[in-house]
Amino acid sequence: MNKKTWLTDWNFMRILRLGLGIYIAVQAVETQSILSGIFAAFFIFQAVTNTGCCGSNGCAIPTKKSNTDTVEEVEYEEIK
Repeated sequence: MNKKTWLTDWNFMRILRLGLGIYIAVQAVETQSILSGIFAAFFIFQAVTNTGCCGSNGCAIPTKKSNTDTVEEVEYEEIK
């Protein structure tokens, strides 16, 4: 992973993960909690590498939709 990836494409969720990770890390040091330290490391790792639980944009909805689909007429059959 290069330095450019670390410094670009900062969005709200990435900043939130970093802030939450730093906050939990400070709390982990104050309370001497190993589990909190692991959670902090997880959130900081996600923020730095720009990944989420599903990987890099693994759960994202595709933004481009192809308009090559043609609309077909639907035939209706009346049932009495």
